[in-house]
Amino acid sequence: MSMSSNEKLAIAAHLHVLLRRKTGRVTDTEWMASNPVYAAEVIRLAHEKAAEGGHDDLGLLADRLEAAMAFPDAPVYKPLAQRVSDAAKAHSAKAWSAKAAAPPAPGADSAFGDIPAGLDGMPRPNSPRYVKGLR
Repeated sequence: MSMSSNEKLAIAAHLHVLLRRKTGRVTDTEWMASNPVYAAEVIRLAHEKAAEGGHDDLGLLADRLEAAMAFPDAPVYKPLAQRVSDAAKAHSAKAWSAKAAAPPAPGADSAFGDIPAGLDGMPRPNSPRYVKGLR
């Protein structure tokens, strides 16, 4: 069984309200629903305050949050169009990074591509610099 993050957030919000009303304690509901360490501390506090003040509903809600935090978040469903778009972006980024990592071809620094280059990729000093006699 898995529990969605919305369900965890709802339980955390309810526990937040009860702790605020009964003990004056303010908590962070989003952090409580997403961070198991913080949730465990709030659960411990809620059980402690429930035992001190006879607030059974506070203890029950802390138990619900504890049970909810035992399960990982349910996977988020992505529509097919979104998955295809993400895959295309990842493929494009991979292709661009591979192209950027490749050394430039000899003569690639010329706009015309016809200037011969040396082994180091730099144009040769005595190579023709004109295209069909034009400057």
